[in-house]
Amino acid sequence: MVMMAEERRYDEMMDRIFHPRHIAVIGVSSQGAGFGSGIVRALVNIGFEGSIHCVNARGGEFLGMQLYRSVDEIPHAIDFAVITTPAETVPAVLEECLHKGVAGVEVLSAGFSELGTPEGVALEEEVRRIARRGVRVVGPNCFGIYCPRSGLTLLPGPDLSRKPGSVAFLSQSGGMAIDLGHLGKWMGVGFSKVVSFGNGADLRETELLDYLAGDGETGTIAMYTEGVEDGPSFLEALKRAVAVKPVIVYKGGLSDAGSRAVTSHTASMSGSRVIWESLVRQANAVQVTSLPELAQSCLAFSMIPHREYHGISVVGGGGALGITACDAAERYGLAIPPLDEAISRSILDVLPKPGSSAKNPVDAANPHVPPPVLKKALMEAARDPAIDLQILIQLLYHYAYSAGFFGMSVEEATPFEELAEAVGDVVQKTGKPVLLVIPNNKQGLDALDVEETRRKTRQAFLEQGIPVFDEMEDALRAVRHVSRYSARKNKIGRK
Repeated sequence: MVMMAEERRYDEMMDRIFHPRHIAVIGVSSQGAGFGSGIVRALVNIGFEGSIHCVNARGGEFLGMQLYRSVDEIPHAIDFAVITTPAETVPAVLEECLHKGVAGVEVLSAGFSELGTPEGVALEEEVRRIARRGVRVVGPNCFGIYCPRSGLTLLPGPDLSRKPGSVAFLSQSGGMAIDLGHLGKWMGVGFSKVVSFGNGADLRETELLDYLAGDGETGTIAMYTEGVEDGPSFLEALKRAVAVKPVIVYKGGLSDAGSRAVTSHTASMSGSRVIWESLVRQANAVQVTSLPELAQSCLAFSMIPHREYHGISVVGGGGALGITACDAAERYGLAIPPLDEAISRSILDVLPKPGSSAKNPVDAANPHVPPPVLKKALMEAARDPAIDLQILIQLLYHYAYSAGFFGMSVEEATPFEELAEAVGDVVQKTGKPVLLVIPNNKQGLDALDVEETRRKTRQAFLEQGIPVFDEMEDALRAVRHVSRYSARKNKIGRK
């Protein structure tokens, strides 16, 4: 019973941190300068629905809000606080927050152990000591928390999406947190929670992994780490999390030069490449090596079923694209098998001629194939039991040529909404996922209309639940990550 009560108190505290009703921001300038004023603006602009209370030792007013001279002066209970004052003032402000009964505090201020000085290390240790007495701390030297459901946002993050999703992201780097937030917004990755924890004096990757593993708002966990404090504890937390949901790990500082840079960035020890890769494999976590791959993996895990994928059909594009897709699929342990002969003949009957092929890859031999024809090809290919997933390639820049011939805009000439609805119907009726790949090698200033249409195409497909990738290689690699994770999880489940 005692354990259950402690767990309940912990859940209540974390809920007050991620879904606060009352926030205090300490270090807000009446002149509108500095991080404090910036985070207040960001909270207002993103639409935080709770109350915001600003603190400045000199008093005053900002955006029509009173500046209290201390946290104690605020007449309301506070769930969550943001500290942006100089490092040497942070312990005293934390004490005020502790006295006020604040559940959690993010410390955006820098000037702690990342400096490598005795003074900085001592300040961070003082922060840690105060945290142990009952207030949870994110940071210092971080960009804080982004939670679309509650309207919490990173600094600077007023233009991040308010649409919640199922991906949580833990990051030692504030910049990486912001970058993935922006990437996710246009790629279609929705977030449950993003935590930039910086130096991690209190809350950091190991404890947050355990929390997110049990978080009902989170279906996939992604993380960027530069180093961990306790390797064995981290490995056990990683294993516990992976047992219930996918965890995608991007490790910075694996090279010699990167390892040196890590120390001055977030005061972490980075560890060796061999140890890290072994650790991730042991846990059945997904390892990625770049921010784009991280975002693409998040997209795949959040939009296609978590199961094993072997056979893939590729429809559209041209002959060379199909050939290179076969090569890439083999590199990632996937196959593009020949379609059943009867199915192939059925597809060939509806394709433009001459020059088309329906063996798999399905080469339509024409960049302007009407959506009903492509739908027929996808529906037929999905009947083949050897096919687990389909990829549709569309070269949208070809529509620019049609637009020129007929005096239309590229958008008018591109039937992307009709095609998106057709593909969405294929997925719904067959139960087999379809991915869209829209490469674009026409990227000059004279082709901005093509890029605009490409982005609108992406949005139309995302609204149908279809993940979109820029390159075939990206799509296949993401599918490989989902398939390999699912295969290992199934194998563990059978033991």
